[in-house]
Amino acid sequence: MNIKFNNVYVEGVSTVAGPFVIEGPLKGKFDKTFNDFYDGEKTFEQCEIKELVECVKVLLNKTNTNEEDINVALSADLMNQITISNFAFSKLNIPYLGIYNACASMCEGILLASCIIDDEKTKRAIVTTSSHNMTAERQYRNPVEYGAPKPKTSTFTVTGATSIMLTNNKTDIKVTSATIGKVIDMGVMNVFDMGSVMTPSAAYTLNEHLKSTNTTVDDYDLILTGDLGVYGKKIFIDYCKEEYNIKIGDNYDDSATIIYDYQNEDIYAGGSGPSCLPLVVYSDIIPKMKSRELKKVLLIATGALMSPTTCNQKLSIPSVSHAICLEVI
Repeated sequence: MNIKFNNVYVEGVSTVAGPFVIEGPLKGKFDKTFNDFYDGEKTFEQCEIKELVECVKVLLNKTNTNEEDINVALSADLMNQITISNFAFSKLNIPYLGIYNACASMCEGILLASCIIDDEKTKRAIVTTSSHNMTAERQYRNPVEYGAPKPKTSTFTVTGATSIMLTNNKTDIKVTSATIGKVIDMGVMNVFDMGSVMTPSAAYTLNEHLKSTNTTVDDYDLILTGDLGVYGKKIFIDYCKEEYNIKIGDNYDDSATIIYDYQNEDIYAGGSGPSCLPLVVYSDIIPKMKSRELKKVLLIATGALMSPTTCNQKLSIPSVSHAICLEVI
């Protein structure tokens, strides 16, 4: 399903980045950084809450707005019952909607926020995400302290928080359309191979977006998937060609292979988490759009819809992907 927007623009973005991310290829491009997984807090979860709150405050400062100026906030994280977002927004005076589509939550949030403000009855909305390597790893896999070995297909959850402010006041970057994906389950059960899990839904959403908008991959300066990783990226290119006859060119990349220096650091197949894609987009892609180096960008956020309970029950892992088109006007 594709939705077109007439009055949705990007007013500002903000990023807070943590360990490993701040030493990667995007070093020096983040608004705020921290060097250890606690950042002065007693627990990893409290650290993530702190960074999400600070990310929102950085966004408000950059856009010269107050909490009272924001009509609604949509927020997502990986913790059970989106605990991080819930606690973070208990510290902020902003109407709040918690959402969850795992690592596809960035595009889900932008899509929903765009629907809310497109009719111009609501002026501003913000969409936030957060993730933390230590909180996610011990919930979904093994606590890092165990030192359990992992296969090369594993991804390394990104530590950081992101925020974007959307408005119906005209700016130079417009949200022009969004494509809602569908849940696809190919029977993959390996929690250490998210690329194989999410590739089919990402390819489906790309195909649906191209058909709905009557465009081709060549119409975009950049097509960027969320966190398929090194191996998932290769599978995606092959899957698109074989399943949908879509030939992916040099204008395609995956944020999981951008965020870390994965060839020189022990972080396996790249990044993952709800903040992986937006950290790349807000710190690197949006600035390139502002300078008109990129004018039309398609973002495809990819999410693995598992839970600790279903994984322990040896169930397969469904996936969903959503797409957002950003254009310079």
